Amino acid sequence: MSENHNDAMAHDGRRETREEQADRNWNELLQELRVMQTGTQILVAFLFTIPFQPRFGELDETQRIAYLILVLLAGVMTVLLLAPISLHRSLFHRRLKRELVRRSAVIVHAALVGTALLAAGASALVFDVVVGRSAGVIVFAALLTAAAVVWFFYPLALARGSVVHTD
Repeated sequence: MSENHNDAMAHDGRRETREEQADRNWNELLQELRVMQTGTQILVAFLFTIPFQPRFGELDETQRIAYLILVLLAGVMTVLLLAPISLHRSLFHRRLKRELVRRSAVIVHAALVGTALLAAGASALVFDVVVGRSAGVIVFAALLTAAAVVWFFYPLALARGSVVHTD
């Protein structure tokens, strides 16, 4: 292979150019976004039906504030999850796919944090209403901890090679 061809090859051991790698990474990112959007849409739909339930009037002030924060967070999540598509439309045909993938990956990481907060918050609100405030706080903390472990610390351990593989 020529030296120029080697320079154009991706650095992850695959036989693809950097442009091919960017295309593959973009497609993988889109798949991840589809999964995140579906889960978030279900939570948003759930949240938007709550005010129309008979018991909504029974919520105390803390529960109503938590609910409104969750609705606001749901709106932010919608914006975040659609942002990579907007970036793609804006940068289409400008040969900026690698930059698009990098910037979109940052947005997806922020969306993961928002998704964890949204899922934990919605679950906590339900537990707060059904069981009590203490249960809601425990559920909120437990779900955020689980998300941090599974979404951040476990992949970090895998990347460092400190997790035992059971192939």
